[in-house]
Amino acid sequence: MYKRFFKRLLDIILSFLGLIVLSWLYLIIVIAIKIDDPGPAFFSQNRVGLHKKLFKLHKFRSMKMSTPHDIPTHQLENPEQYITKVGRFLRMTSLDELPQIWDIFIGKMSIVGPRPALWNQYDLIEERDKYGANDVKPGLTGWAQINGRDELEIVDKARFDGEYVKKLSFFFDVKCFFLSIFRVVFRSGVVEGGTGELHKAEENTK
Repeated sequence: MYKRFFKRLLDIILSFLGLIVLSWLYLIIVIAIKIDDPGPAFFSQNRVGLHKKLFKLHKFRSMKMSTPHDIPTHQLENPEQYITKVGRFLRMTSLDELPQIWDIFIGKMSIVGPRPALWNQYDLIEERDKYGANDVKPGLTGWAQINGRDELEIVDKARFDGEYVKKLSFFFDVKCFFLSIFRVVFRSGVVEGGTGELHKAEENTK
């Protein structure tokens, strides 16, 4: 009952409230982005949604207008050169993700679920197929983000996404939500241009 009805109902209610309560913050961020690097304050990317159907995911623009589009940050050569001053703060605090509250409201995403892969992240999409993680709605935050985020290898991200699918329930979503807040506050697991950084760090210590 929760998966089929109440999860979506909670998404609608909470995202609607979020859009209203955070409207002032949206305005401040939009102005800051435009002052720092003239151009659109928002940008969209093709992401993999429920049942691997593509949708437009929205973010606050944190990178320069000259940045190559639809390329994962970790695949860019020296990604730091593309990040704006305001963008660095937005990414560090995860505020760049706030426009996805709209994606949740219109039903493309959920508050909690596997983070939506880019359309060309074939390795991650393939790994998630093994766990049925492509058959649940992607989320603003998820179990993999709580357990390592950018530090995780692709196979580990997919495994954690699979764990989420198995444990999906109201109480597990609540747990993920509050643990995500803790992660954001302490900026844990965020590595610019990095994926699998935890494994690399372990290798370097051997």
